[in-house]
Amino acid sequence: MIIFGIDPGFAIIGCGIIEKTGNKYRLIDYGAITTKAGLDLSERLNIIYDEIVKKFEQYKPDCIAMEELFFNTNITTGINVAQARGVLLLAASQYGKPFYEYTPLQIKQAITGYGRADKKQMQKMVQTLLKLSEIPKPDDAADAVAVALCCGNSERFKS
Repeated sequence: MIIFGIDPGFAIIGCGIIEKTGNKYRLIDYGAITTKAGLDLSERLNIIYDEIVKKFEQYKPDCIAMEELFFNTNITTGINVAQARGVLLLAASQYGKPFYEYTPLQIKQAITGYGRADKKQMQKMVQTLLKLSEIPKPDDAADAVAVALCCGNSERFKS
């Protein structure tokens, strides 16, 4: 099973693609979709849509998983991320495969066993679980891989 994980953003959207066979995982690829500051909002959203559709076509995932949004302080950034997330949801819906969402707490618990794990702990566990020589970069890509692993570890995929 190919799982496509997404860490939603506006300037940087993390992508992580893994394969689950039984209880084993293999990293297929990871990276980020980026949009440049200064571009019109509609142009940035179009770039996000076009690039995520290309990635779905390239990797042909069996399911797609995305982190739910969590806002702390900056509402302006939050609104832009929410709009980008809507574009990502549209692309996932049109792709036609199962779609799952996970809270940051669920992802942290699935990866580290601790819902308040920090970013470094999460990244180290992603590296360890996938037996990688280094932590995926940028951080958004590592977060997306964690989303994919969380999805693979969820009850719906237990063998």
